[in-house]
Amino acid sequence: MALNGKVATESAPSNLNEEMKGEYRPPFGGSDESKVPEDFIWSEKFEASELLPVLDVPTIDLEKFMSGDKSYVEEATRLVDEACRQHGIFFVVNHGVDIEMMGRVHDCMNEFFTMPLDVKQRAKRKVGESYGYTNSFFGRFASNLPWKETFSLRCVAAQNSSAAHDYVLDTLGPSFSHHGKAYQECGIALNELGTKIVELLGLSLGISREYFKNFFEDNDSILRLNYYPTCDKPEVVLGTGPHTDPTSVTILHQDPVSGLQVCSNDQWYSIPPNPEAFVINIGDTFTSLTNGIYKGCIHRAVVNSMNARKSLAFFLCPSHDKVVRAPEELVEKSPPRKYPDYKWPMLLEMTQKRYRPDCNTLEAFKTWVQEGKALDTGSTITAPSA
Repeated sequence: MALNGKVATESAPSNLNEEMKGEYRPPFGGSDESKVPEDFIWSEKFEASELLPVLDVPTIDLEKFMSGDKSYVEEATRLVDEACRQHGIFFVVNHGVDIEMMGRVHDCMNEFFTMPLDVKQRAKRKVGESYGYTNSFFGRFASNLPWKETFSLRCVAAQNSSAAHDYVLDTLGPSFSHHGKAYQECGIALNELGTKIVELLGLSLGISREYFKNFFEDNDSILRLNYYPTCDKPEVVLGTGPHTDPTSVTILHQDPVSGLQVCSNDQWYSIPPNPEAFVINIGDTFTSLTNGIYKGCIHRAVVNSMNARKSLAFFLCPSHDKVVRAPEELVEKSPPRKYPDYKWPMLLEMTQKRYRPDCNTLEAFKTWVQEGKALDTGSTITAPSA
């Protein structure tokens, strides 16, 4: 898939075993910190630039939407429908999430990512596992490494679940209890926000606002903390390469440092940060649920030489036993049925072990399933890979 004639996704390897090479290496640099290691350098066709036009995306006032004001509901659903058909991204404000709470989470992120490596490695994410800390996905990929660190946590919608808090305590120890509490509180709040978002998306698609609310009621989702260090040569690296999220809906909160970019009509655009707003983008699983009506958002992250950047992403995912299948009324609007029935762990299995997510993940998955290569849908796998 060519993007603007210059930026394209690489063909992802059919088997990531070829890229699982070597032992863990120290973060990012060598003895000469001004030299970017070869494994991090992306080819010229990925040309990243900080100087891009801003994408015009709608900003939806969720408080007005949830109030039921008929004129506003109609306007909001029209704007979201247009955005999701074109590029798959929009903003929400007056969302009900405590911004002071988000500030505490960002404080914990600052503390965690500036800890010594041996401390962060207590929660090291092992190859094939879903949660924990990783630095540039060493061990999974051998080239085009992302210039970032991540810490991924499970967020279960079930009442009284404390999965995020428990994982932090089990891996990092009791001195990180305030981190666990902050991430757990954040996951609960963003799950509630996700419910509002899928109600909005249901109405935008012209179906019941309850349809997706019920589908994701018992979701098993992921909270991911992202840290993008500064780089002396940001023009040759990417914090995250071009891809669509394999998950359903992403709720993103950015710090004040710009870096998120989105592709629309083969052009790259910037999405500036707004601490009062959340960025909402459509992922591959939700594209399946809409029979391809709504586009998975193609995006990437760039870095700079002056300021490190942080972001927090909540990936809304269905429970593992739910069948991902577009409702008949959406298939009737956009026939024929474009994707096979599947369960979320199947797509996750592929992106964890067999395919590096890019802009063509969903089509590759469709082919994989049709060729009869899907694994047992009962597999317990629980996080997106990039």
